[in-house]
Amino acid sequence: MTASALGFPAVWLRHNCPCSDCRDPVTGQRLTEVTSIPNGCGVTVRSEDADSVSVEFTPEGHRAVFRRAWLAAHALPPAPAFPPGSANAARSPWLAGLAGVPRPAAATAGETPVPEPSGSAAASFVPGPDAGGGPDADPRTEDGKRLWCAADLAGDALPSADWAAYLADDAAREACLDAVAMLGFVLLHGVDPEPDMVLRVAETFGYVRETNYGRLFDVRVVADPANLAFTSREIAPHTDNPYRDPVPTLQLLHCLRSADIGGDSGLVDGFAAAAELRRTDPASFAVLTSTSWRFEYADNTAELSAIQPLISLTPGGRIAAVRLNNRSMQPLRLPYAQAEAAYDAYRAWATLLGRPEFRLTLRLAPGDCLIFDNTRLLHARSAFAVPEGGTGERHLQGCYADIDGLLSALALLRRHQQRDEARGVG
Repeated sequence: MTASALGFPAVWLRHNCPCSDCRDPVTGQRLTEVTSIPNGCGVTVRSEDADSVSVEFTPEGHRAVFRRAWLAAHALPPAPAFPPGSANAARSPWLAGLAGVPRPAAATAGETPVPEPSGSAAASFVPGPDAGGGPDADPRTEDGKRLWCAADLAGDALPSADWAAYLADDAAREACLDAVAMLGFVLLHGVDPEPDMVLRVAETFGYVRETNYGRLFDVRVVADPANLAFTSREIAPHTDNPYRDPVPTLQLLHCLRSADIGGDSGLVDGFAAAAELRRTDPASFAVLTSTSWRFEYADNTAELSAIQPLISLTPGGRIAAVRLNNRSMQPLRLPYAQAEAAYDAYRAWATLLGRPEFRLTLRLAPGDCLIFDNTRLLHARSAFAVPEGGTGERHLQGCYADIDGLLSALALLRRHQQRDEARGVG
């Protein structure tokens, strides 16, 4: 039985495998990255009964068991106007006999059908009138940024400053805030490695955005984690809180203790990567900017959901935001062929984000505080060793803020500087 006859693309099923190797048994979050799934993944049914279906994926030989009720609840909608018997018209035979399960008549609300990947789709992107900068360019888009790869920020080019100088010198503070606005981040050294200091940093330019995690959150290994961030596992490049709308636009991470082995931080300029995808693979870029994905998070205190594309554009076609978190992505509900095209584009995007030249690696030391744009930069973490006793020594504290407060503080600093220059002060 082929994947099309099953009613779900093989890559879709593999990415949503529910087994304990693919889903963390404690948090329930996905462990399988789309880039780890072999190209040309196939699936065959090994056994089935009234409640479940057992499948095997080729060429890797991975096996999974799907509950029929779960498959019915996530069934792909049929594509309209396809001839009977075509792959796109097929409904999964796994769903037969399930009473009372509604059939989706169209794509789930917010999940926009995507264009077929073709030369015409690739050619459909036309830069808007604000492309390339100029006085009317939106400073929050790619046109108001300095895009970078890791090599561009080597050595002294890394945007950083001493905390004491940041507090004492308006010019130093202006340079730091400008780095966040233009490059997407800044690294402050020498912030006292004491609890709650991350809040003090945020309050120097704006307001802390409180979420279900509180005013601040601790990033360290805990015995019963609700999120993979609170484990010692490697974390792939991602943005935080894609299941929230609007997302927190700024994130701060303050290192209180670092791991002896591992635990390095990584940053990827999502705007630079998206611009490269647009240049090298315009068909995938077109699919990603026109397909919305659902992200969800739930624990004992919150249940959050948002539906957005992985790359957001302005009406003029300029890159405005990126959003990606494999752990909280939900099963895509699109007709078969469109789901396959979306996964092809997603794989291309994730592969590009994983390229070494895009990843800036930082080893945060106690007292380092990273401020970065969560709508532009993806951040990552290498796995780290956990000492005996079950709790890790690596300990960061984080909080969220909003970039409009930072941009306001930057504008005020510049206004005061211009006023002082006009008065001949300094």
